[in-house]
Amino acid sequence: MNRYFDLAYNSFYGYANYLRSEILHPSWHNYFYWLIGLSLLVWILEMAFPWRTDQNPVRRDFWLDLFYMFFNFFIFSLIGFNAISNIGVQAFNDFLGIFGVENIVAIQVGMLPGWMQLLLMFVIADFIQWNIHRLLHHVDWMWEFHKVHHSVEQMGFAAHMRYHFMENIIYKTLQYIPLAMIGFGLQDFFIIHIIAVAIGHLNHANLNLTYGPFRYILNNPIMHLWHHAKYLPEGSKGVNYGLSLSLWDYLFGTAYIPNENANTPLGFEDVEHYPTNFLSQLKAPFLRKKNH
Repeated sequence: MNRYFDLAYNSFYGYANYLRSEILHPSWHNYFYWLIGLSLLVWILEMAFPWRTDQNPVRRDFWLDLFYMFFNFFIFSLIGFNAISNIGVQAFNDFLGIFGVENIVAIQVGMLPGWMQLLLMFVIADFIQWNIHRLLHHVDWMWEFHKVHHSVEQMGFAAHMRYHFMENIIYKTLQYIPLAMIGFGLQDFFIIHIIAVAIGHLNHANLNLTYGPFRYILNNPIMHLWHHAKYLPEGSKGVNYGLSLSLWDYLFGTAYIPNENANTPLGFEDVEHYPTNFLSQLKAPFLRKKNH
């Protein structure tokens, strides 16, 4: 048991030192400043080429979403998620060790060129996340957490990062085993992560973008706006589940773009009564579950 306490301690202070280094030492390989830079860039694009011209650049809940951005990207890991994740991985590996299993790698792609591994990782991870995203809409208790993200009523780049911390836990948990089964030879997926953040920011931005013929591959602001639409096709619990890639929605019949109305109402039924501050939104799914 002491090894787990040591792991938690080292993980906490290791991440604290990492975050301090990120902030104090800007570099090209720095999540903190890449997040700021990408956010500023997409925000400038929103102001220069707004799709909804009547929407204020500092839209409703803008500051709330900025807080979510740094909370979900950094603070939550500092509070303890990084330590808990490392303990979970170690406990899982220890459990496998009981049966003499040292790892669960089933497919080795580590000998492929680096660029091919990155592309493969990007596509596979996105497909797994597409499936998890569908679960968030179809499993009632998961939907209660995902409601936080769908409480956005005015879309802008920072809405990308408005999500309940439990989504982090759900995504990381469900994608761990399938990704661990692939023997990638790369230790750093920085490029993939930055590309995913950039696409996610653009998907939520107040921009009229479809990427032309590439819209059948890449998710885009018009397609993702309809994912957030308040009124969905009858009997549907969600559409356009793609995070970075729209490909899966077209392949599996969940793509839905009835028109390019920039002002379609966003949210869900009774969204106007949903909590509007950070702490109340974090508590809402747990209170809902308790009341039921």
